Amino acid sequence: MIKIAPSILSADFCNLEREIRRVDSADWLHVDVMDGMFVPNISIGVPVVSSIRRHTEMFLDVHLMVEKPGRYVDAFADAGADLLSVHLEADMPSRIREALRRMEERGVKRGIVLRPITSAEAVLPYLELGVELVLVMTVEPGFGGQKFMADQLPKLEAIRRYIDRYQPDCNLEVDGGIDPDTARQAVSAGANVLVAGSSVYGAPDPAAAIAALRG
Repeated sequence: MIKIAPSILSADFCNLEREIRRVDSADWLHVDVMDGMFVPNISIGVPVVSSIRRHTEMFLDVHLMVEKPGRYVDAFADAGADLLSVHLEADMPSRIREALRRMEERGVKRGIVLRPITSAEAVLPYLELGVELVLVMTVEPGFGGQKFMADQLPKLEAIRRYIDRYQPDCNLEVDGGIDPDTARQAVSAGANVLVAGSSVYGAPDPAAAIAALRG
């Protein structure tokens, strides 16, 4: 089953409760956390995630685009994140593993993220740890509204093969430039979770846009 995860990065932050209700037909809610260091943009942090948690029962898929993400695992777990995804490029491998271990202790599902420059093979040690999600970025992380990078499709296909072989329960998520056309390409390449921002929140009817992404 394909899961749709609208990204609130494209929402109207002045009316966030309303914006969450507009996408409540989706499966997950994707929350992009940016620190201005790992990526040039700054978005939201722990207090906003905590507020979101109080106003929705949707599955909160929190994507940490931050340096040394292990520092924030406990805070976002306390705030109500259901899943935390950390970039493999954001710290040393030993510290990424420690962050994942801490997520498991806190009962938070564990995700890893790959920037476009990172190879598919980088996921292998983490699949052996049993992570629940691999997120492949099909844009450079940091800003919404970018164009889908089709050259990442072979990476998706390779990671799907690794998942099927080593960790079949792992979700394969794709984020960046997702619309009905690129969604079909990503699903064909093996993705089963689609993050979409502007194509959902920029649509006159977000529920219809979500349905269109499901195919």
